Order: sequence, then structure tokens, then C-alpha cells
Amino acid sequence: MFSAVPRLPKKSSRAFFFPNVLTLSRSFVQKSSVNSISLVTVWKFCPSMARSLPCPVVTYDEFSKMMTPMCRFMKPMLSMVPPDPTTLNPKDLKQLHFLLQRFRELSSDERYTLVQLMTMSSADFLDQWFETDVLKATMSASGIIGTYLGIRSPGTAYVLLHHYMGEIDGAFRSWGFSRGGTGAISNAIADAAREVGVEIRIKAPVGKILTKNGRAYGVALQDGEELSANVVSSSVDPHLTFEKFLDPHELPADFLEGVRRYKFRGSSGKVNLALDALPNFMCLPGPGAHLRGAISISPSMDYMERAYDDAKYGHYSRRPYIDMVIPSLTDPSVAPPGKHVLSCFVQYAPYKLAESTWDDQREAFGNNVINTIAEYAPNIRDIIIGRQVLTPLDLEREFGLTQGNIFQGELSLEQLFFLRPVAGWAYYRTPIQNLYMCGSATHPGGGIMGANGRIASQVILKEWKGSSPRPTVAASKASN
Repeated sequence: MFSAVPRLPKKSSRAFFFPNVLTLSRSFVQKSSVNSISLVTVWKFCPSMARSLPCPVVTYDEFSKMMTPMCRFMKPMLSMVPPDPTTLNPKDLKQLHFLLQRFRELSSDERYTLVQLMTMSSADFLDQWFETDVLKATMSASGIIGTYLGIRSPGTAYVLLHHYMGEIDGAFRSWGFSRGGTGAISNAIADAAREVGVEIRIKAPVGKILTKNGRAYGVALQDGEELSANVVSSSVDPHLTFEKFLDPHELPADFLEGVRRYKFRGSSGKVNLALDALPNFMCLPGPGAHLRGAISISPSMDYMERAYDDAKYGHYSRRPYIDMVIPSLTDPSVAPPGKHVLSCFVQYAPYKLAESTWDDQREAFGNNVINTIAEYAPNIRDIIIGRQVLTPLDLEREFGLTQGNIFQGELSLEQLFFLRPVAGWAYYRTPIQNLYMCGSATHPGGGIMGANGRIASQVILKEWKGSSPRPTVAASKASN
């Protein structure tokens, strides 16, 4: 990871100083499938500011040491059905006792930190550790990804932890690229399923979940074909599952009310650029390892919060937070020789605009992103040979993500653990017998980890062990 930090003594191998441009700090723990995952905070250099910045490297070391046990504490929770503390179910009480015992094994400082991570804003949490504004801004961004919250909003510290738990080969806060693009992961899973006899249909959109007497018995496709099964497993979100694919009258009123209260509030967009050459950043000109990982435009805490201010009133951020990667540097297969792909995650882009529509604002949104990048890499406009702009509305239309939320619902505290997606229904079961949920709208939330589907499949297998071998139907937007 590369972040903007002050100049360090020559004896330190963790920092590099580039006069009149930017100071970079190498990540302390980083394992991945690529040689160099990096994070560059791109900002307009101010020499007087650089001289006044405190040195955060020792603090960052301590911060990493504290976050590691937090991740280790949370990791088992990613693999279990979340226990509901409001019930007297013996199994839930046993799991709660297990978690309590693990909590007691933490040191007093670690317990205090864990409580803070569950309740504080990412900005307030990081303020306790660091003084360098640009470093805090970059790190706090992990607390807002996919949420309609600002870095100073309570609850975003947990989202920061959620992303910090990203792990490769036992190293937390690690990320990697999949060869062939992220879709290659889905294809690999599909190939493995086909090897054991699973039939996967594509371009076969589901129109309705078939039910009779409170039981699901299959699905009807939009073309009218019906597929019957003992089990229907839905990886789409609660809105689509219970309000589109089912007749709401089949559901208990309190459950349906919980589904309707469930918050999506998409807040991000994507801009993918096909490039004729590499972007040339003023802070660190030319090619190099700094281009092989993530490049973050997050120059200050105020910049990040002002980006949220626009969204609060129904406007996309005029000065957006942008997280970019150039996967073609690591995996040449995603672009022709000599060409590159720049993938930009952009926040904020609220699903509901105060004025106009996303169909009318799509190109203006894309232009705003490119103009922002051009302030730091002036050659960007000259090297673009193609672009794709995805607004929250496009994410909803093309990928079935209601309101464009990339996690199928916000990762806010009232929608986590035993409360996701609806209080009392976090066991992957639904009020409709034989119908299960297995997508990111269930515990433990979004991310490329497969935990939701794994736990759901274990629940299904346990409940249907020894039952008739009729097929299971998985309703998914991916089959459209």
C-alpha cells in the first residue's frame, strides 16, 4: 500500500521521498497474487504542509497490531449462522457463550477497541490513532464503501473493519486480482459445479417463485417455463425476492414491513476507461509499482466529507472520492497489447437525484469523474479510447442490485448479524417453507468471499439431509 505520509529518515526502508511531489509509505504487511498492490493518495503537493506533517509510521505499526486481533475475533463470525440474543434457543445461547468467551480472552485494550469499531465513525476512530490528514482520509474511505454515510457518520468504523478483514494467505488488509477479471471467479465456481452435475442456465430470467400452501415448489421463468424443486435458494436481495418474485400477501405483515424498511440507498457508481497508454500522475510521473495497485483520490478529511454533503441533498459529488485500479498491468489478458483498462469506483452517486434523472445525468457524471482525474493525471483525456459509465440506476437495471447498492443493502449496524436482512429471520430461512436466502443481503454482508452461500448451503443440507433427491433451484440475477 502506498499512502501520502511525511519524509522519514534514510535508515527506514518503509518510506520514500519524492521532492516537490508526494511522500509514499510502503505497506507493512501485504501478500497477494500480484507482486505489488499499492494505494496512492493523489493530492496537490504543498511543501509547507509536508514539513509540518507528523510521522505516522510507528503509529501505523501499532494500529496494524491492534487491528489484527480484531479481525481474528470477527473471522469465526463470518462462518456461522448469526446467533440471535433475543431468543432463548439453546443453540443460539451456546454460540453466544462461545463469542462471550472469545471476547473475554481479548485484552482490555482490545475489548475497548472492538466496542469502538462497532459504534464510532471511521473518522473519529482514526483520529485517535493518526494526525496526518491525508493518511486518515485515505484510510477512512474503507468505512464508506457502498454506504450512504460519510466518514464522520457513526457506524462507519465497522465498515472499515469489514474491509480490513480482507485476507490473502493469512495476511489481513490484503487484496488481489483474479486472472481474467473478477468474472473469472464466478466462471470457476460454475465450472466446478458443472463437474458434479449441476445444470446452470443463462439468459433465463426468473419471473416468479412458485408457491402453494405456504411452500415454495419451484420457479417460473419469464418465458413461461416452470422448474419444480424441493428447495428454492435466492441470491437476489429481499426486495426482488419478496416483493417482485412473490405475492406480498403470502408473507406475514410484520416480516413484509421489515423487508420494506430494509435500506439499500445506493451511493456509488463505476467508470471504466479503455486507455491507449498509462495515466501520468503529476505527483509521481512515469510508470512504476505505484500504478499496479489501487490509486485513491482522497486528499483530505474535509474533501471526503464534502463529497458526502453533495449526496445528502441528492447530487452526485462534484469532487468525488475515486478509487482506481489498472488491472491490465497485472493481468495483460484484460486488454490488447499496449492498451490498458482503468477501473474507477466512484462515491458519491446517490440513487435518488434531487433534480433530473440518471439517464439524463449519466454522461455528465462520467465527465465529472474524468475531469477530477485530469487534475492529477493531465494526460488522461488524451489517452481515453473508450468508456463505460455505470450509475446506480444502471447497476439496478443490469445486475439486479436494487437502488444500485453493491452489498444488496447497507452494512449499517441495524442491518448486520442477526438483524440481516430482517430481525428474527437471519437464519437463511424465510417465512415461505423451502425458500432460502443466500446472497449478500444475509449475514455476513457483501464482499467476494462466498460466506453467505456457504452458510446457507450448510443450513439447507442439514435440514434436507435424507430427503428426496429432487433438484434445488437457485434464483439469481446472474442467470439473466
